[in-house]
Amino acid sequence: MKKFSALFLSLLLLIGLLVGCGQTNNTEQKENNSNASEQTSKLFPVTVKDALGEDVTIKEKPKRIVSLIPSNTEIVYTLGLGDQIVGVTELDNYPEEVKNKEKVGDMNFNVEKIISLKPDLVLAHASSAANAKEGLNQLKEAGITVFVVENATSFEQVYQTIQTIGKITGTKEKADEIVQNMKTKVNELKEKAKNITDAEKQKVFVEISAPPQLYTTGKGTFMDEMLAIINAENAAGDQEGWPQITEEAVVKLNPDTIIITYGNYVENATEQVLDRKGWENVTAIKEKRVYEVNEDLVSRPGPRLVEGVEELAKAVYPDVFE
Repeated sequence: MKKFSALFLSLLLLIGLLVGCGQTNNTEQKENNSNASEQTSKLFPVTVKDALGEDVTIKEKPKRIVSLIPSNTEIVYTLGLGDQIVGVTELDNYPEEVKNKEKVGDMNFNVEKIISLKPDLVLAHASSAANAKEGLNQLKEAGITVFVVENATSFEQVYQTIQTIGKITGTKEKADEIVQNMKTKVNELKEKAKNITDAEKQKVFVEISAPPQLYTTGKGTFMDEMLAIINAENAAGDQEGWPQITEEAVVKLNPDTIIITYGNYVENATEQVLDRKGWENVTAIKEKRVYEVNEDLVSRPGPRLVEGVEELAKAVYPDVFE
């Protein structure tokens, strides 16, 4: 009987300890949640000027976000807010789980669909804002906060975009961390590129679309900046933006390497370039230095741009960057 009493007493003590620990953990959890909520509340309301020059006020941390362009979507996911996204466009394809989100159209979004999703923040984009002015005004009239994100054309502007979206979503610290990681990786690639001698430096022609509508990339584009980062010469670097160019002009430029960005949409794109009539004496063709890169990685102004630089670097200088 004494043994039983001692055992029973020990059991009671153990239960008491477990209950006490549970209560302590619950209290700590509540305190942590309360502190997190308090920290978040200090960030709002926040007023930020958007790409249209309008002062947009976000009263509290957004809980339901609609993104009207893939780059915005990728930034929001990287900020850890994927669960808050309730609507995206048909063009969104990254990350994988974005396929399960409600679709609100393409560049021509469905106003009624967006309103039905009851977002407290719509992230629009300057590249399409002019054509979507009426639709954006309808969203505002419905009481929805609309923020038009800048059309970034350089790495520095992308950094600013990420930090801006971080600020209006209450994830500034995460945004700063993402930007710092991107800058660190870019600097690492620049350091590696310093090992490339003038004799090894490649003249690169970037083919955005195939003939008869042959387009390339000039100054003021991500591809031009990427080529500079990896110490390569842009064959069309004396032109601005995305110029159309003739086949004869490309042959005259005689690039050492050709990069294709549309391989995801055209079957056997590399082989088609290698087999072009009249291009036989181009160095890139003779040496079979024609490569495909993922268009999204090298043109979408978001966190994956650094991956685009890496992919480009490995294609142009495999011995240096592999």
